[in-house]
Amino acid sequence: MAMTGLNDDTIVAPATPAGSGALGIVRLSGKDAIRIADSVWKGRSLAECRSHTVHLGNIEDENGNVLDRGVATVFAAPNSFTGEDSVEFTLHGSPWIMREVTGLLLRKGARCAEPGEFSRRAYLNGRMDLASAEGVADLISSSSRAAHRLAMMQTRGDFSREFNSLRDKLIELASLLELELDFSEEDVEFADRSKLKDITERLLSKIDRLTASYAAGRAFKEGVPVVISGVPNVGKSTLLNALLQEDKAIVSDIPGTTRDIIEDTCEIEGVLFRFVDTAGLRESEDAVENLGIGRALKRLAGASIILWLLDPTADITIQMLEMKKTLREADPIQTVIPVITKSQASDTDTDRIATAAKAIEETATDASGEATYAQGKSARYFEHPLEISAKEGIGVDRLRDALKEVATCTYNPEKELLLTNARHYGDLLKASEALRNALSQMQTNASADFIAMDIREATAALSSLTGAITTPDLLHSIFSHFCIGK
Repeated sequence: MAMTGLNDDTIVAPATPAGSGALGIVRLSGKDAIRIADSVWKGRSLAECRSHTVHLGNIEDENGNVLDRGVATVFAAPNSFTGEDSVEFTLHGSPWIMREVTGLLLRKGARCAEPGEFSRRAYLNGRMDLASAEGVADLISSSSRAAHRLAMMQTRGDFSREFNSLRDKLIELASLLELELDFSEEDVEFADRSKLKDITERLLSKIDRLTASYAAGRAFKEGVPVVISGVPNVGKSTLLNALLQEDKAIVSDIPGTTRDIIEDTCEIEGVLFRFVDTAGLRESEDAVENLGIGRALKRLAGASIILWLLDPTADITIQMLEMKKTLREADPIQTVIPVITKSQASDTDTDRIATAAKAIEETATDASGEATYAQGKSARYFEHPLEISAKEGIGVDRLRDALKEVATCTYNPEKELLLTNARHYGDLLKASEALRNALSQMQTNASADFIAMDIREATAALSSLTGAITTPDLLHSIFSHFCIGK
C-alpha cells in the first residue's frame, strides 16, 4: 500500500537494526498506541502516565507468558516525534524477542509501519519540514564527522531557514508584480525595476553558490574520491596500505601486480576519504592488465584528488610529462598532488629528492608562475611535491594533512551549508533557470506578467524543497527509501 496521506491508525515497527544486540526498541505511534501498549504491558498503566516518562515492567502474550522485562517510554500527542501518541518499548536485543513483541502488537490492532512512515507522519503533523525529514535519513547513514555535521544542519532546519528566506524574498517580489497587474490599466509601477533586478541577482548568486557546492557535498557525504596513480612499482599499493593502516592491497616487486581497482575508505580529521588504488600506467601486451589500465583512466576522471606517485630513481621530468599527457586525455579538473615515493633519511637520498622536487615544481608550474596552485590545462597542482616513504611511514602524516587541506580549500563542511541531496539540487537548478529567465525579461523591459510568471516558477521550486508545495507521489518517493522504523 503506497502512502497517500495522513492515516490515524496505529503503526508498529522495530526502531533498531536487525540482529542481536544488548538492546532493541519497538516503536508504536497513532491514536491507539497507548491503549495497545497497555494491553500487553504488566506494570503501571501507561494511560495514567505523564508524557516523556519511563516505566519498568513486563510484556506478556495472550497466554500470560512473559516475553521480556523492559521499559516503556510514553510520549503524548502532540509532543512526540510523530506528533501522535507514541510508546517505545526498550527490550533485550534478541531477534526472537523483537519478532515476538512486534507480532503481538500487530495482533492487538496495530499494523506494520511502511518505510519512513514515522518520519512521514512527523512531516504531515508539522513536526518537521520535508528537508529536515530527509536530513534524518542522512543522519542515520552518516559515516564521518563531516557527513554527520551536514546531516545535523539539515535535520535541525538550517537548510530550511535558508530556503525559506530565499522563498520569502521571491514571494515579496511576486506580490509587487501581481499588484502591478491588478492596476495594469492605470499604468502604475509598484516594483522598481532596478531594485527588482538587484534583488534577483543577489538571490541567484546565493542559489548558484548552493548548487555549485553539490559535488563537494556529495563527496563529503559518501567519501572524497582519491585516486592513487602512477607507473608500475612506484609504491601505489604500499601507500594505500599505509593510509588505511592495513594490508588491503598485495605488494610485490613484480610490475603489473595490481590489475583491477582496489578501493576502501578511511576518515582523516573528520573527513571521509575513498581511496582507489589503480593499475600502473604503462604500455602492456597483457590483455588483463590493459583492462585494469583502462579502468584506472576512467577513475581518474571521477576523482576529486589525484595522488600521482613519482619514482625519484627514474627521470622525473619524463614522468611529469607523461602525467600531464594522461591527465589531458582523462580530462580531469581535480587537484593533483605529486608525491615522491621511496624517500629515505640518508644524505644521498636527500640530494636526489631535492633534485626531483625541483624538477616537479618546474614542470607543474605554468607560465604564470602561480605561487599556491599552478593552473594547468586540465588540473591544478598542489603547491609543493610531497616526499614520502610509505614503507617506513615517512611523510604519510603530512600527506594526510595535505588531503584534508585540499578537500576543504573550496568548500568546508565545518563552516558552511553544502548541498548533498539530489532532489534539492534539481529544485535549485529549476529556481536558478527561472530567475535567469526573469532577469532576461527585466533587461528587455518585458511586462510585469512575464516577469511574475518566472518569479512564481522559482518560488514553486523553492517551496518544493521544504514541502510547502508537494504531491503524494513525491512524498512516497522520498519516504519509501527510509528504513521501516524511522
